[in-house]
Amino acid sequence: MSEHPDVPPEAWSGVHRGPLRAGEWVRLTDSKGRRHNICLEAGKRFFSNRGHFEHDELIGREEGFTVTSSAGGEYLVFRPLLSEFVVSMPRGAAVVYPKDAAQIVALADIFPGADVVEAGVGSGALTCSLLRAVGPFGTVTSYERREEFADVARRNVHQFFGAPEGESHPAWRLKVGDLAEELTASGMRADRVILDMLAPWECLDATAEALRPGGIVCAYVATTTQLSRFVETVRVHGGFTDPQAWESLVRDWHVEGLAVRPGHKMIGHTAFLVTARRMAPGERPPLKRRRPAPGAYGPDYTGPRPADVPVEDPAD
Repeated sequence: MSEHPDVPPEAWSGVHRGPLRAGEWVRLTDSKGRRHNICLEAGKRFFSNRGHFEHDELIGREEGFTVTSSAGGEYLVFRPLLSEFVVSMPRGAAVVYPKDAAQIVALADIFPGADVVEAGVGSGALTCSLLRAVGPFGTVTSYERREEFADVARRNVHQFFGAPEGESHPAWRLKVGDLAEELTASGMRADRVILDMLAPWECLDATAEALRPGGIVCAYVATTTQLSRFVETVRVHGGFTDPQAWESLVRDWHVEGLAVRPGHKMIGHTAFLVTARRMAPGERPPLKRRRPAPGAYGPDYTGPRPADVPVEDPAD
């Protein structure tokens, strides 16, 4: 649990209410949908190809208003939502898109007070969603192999939650190192483990050791070969339920009077998600009753295979 039991529940939510204050970030949207994220500073001026205006014109007002620049350009002013912040944050590595972060939080059942392990941290996009979900009394322990990625993630997370200078979110622990080695050495226990990395199967033994019975492992992988390797490794391990794999696609719609049709753009494939639940020590799930599809584990398949699936001889 968090080492800060005196932290009020509403703190560190990443949500700010009331009048805009100096030091806060706001999102400006013009009439063509172009967006700008700026940090408010007293006495500073915002410039664009549509003129300028003073930050002082925004400070002290309730969000959700329109400001007009010196050249007549209009900008809608709101504090950025988490889903807006993560797609525009500085990146060291690719971010987990909001549609996938939402799926992870919901289908990996991230709950307030949970102890969550994350590897790797990337640019910190998913970390923000996980910290939101566990609240100040849970924990998120993030492992990242690359120091430069960890630095970018640290800055992004601190910016979103508005961390004062020298402080960090009370529920967050960021460690530079390899999860497969450090998680086992730490002896920590977790309710959920989220693996966003190139070879999540390499961390499965450490994950199984750390997860409490009934806990969930969730892998985020980009390619079908990664998906196949991870799913089969989970099956061969035997200490998890049969893994479930899926992806989500998001398409917007154009709605204007009776002109209602699918939009011309969509957020298609970003990654596959896989979840499985940890069995109690010494317990194994029931064996699958259905036979694998013909050729599923043919001679070209080099990954792990269940013990009851024979190796096919290419000469046959």
